[in-house]
Amino acid sequence: MYHVLQGVISPLDGVSPEDLKIRELISRVESGDISEIILATSPTVEGDATALYISKLIKPLGIRVTRIASGLPAGGELEYADSLTLAKALQGRRPI
Repeated sequence: MYHVLQGVISPLDGVSPEDLKIRELISRVESGDISEIILATSPTVEGDATALYISKLIKPLGIRVTRIASGLPAGGELEYADSLTLAKALQGRRPI
């Protein structure tokens, strides 16, 4: 299963956690039989902040939180990655 946040936290652009689909993600996690969340945010400052924010919300629920590895270029956008790079990034995911 997957969940689309529809953006990243970006205070400079006026995007707060309330503007994203984070609340819906937490509801799905609490109501489902989920053992791991793999975060696939872009490797940018905003992507890092969003992943850390979500991790801090989910870890107390006893669910493993990982993030895809940096097989993607730093500062690059996730939507431009090819399937092989994404596959390698998923294989090398790590806890955050």
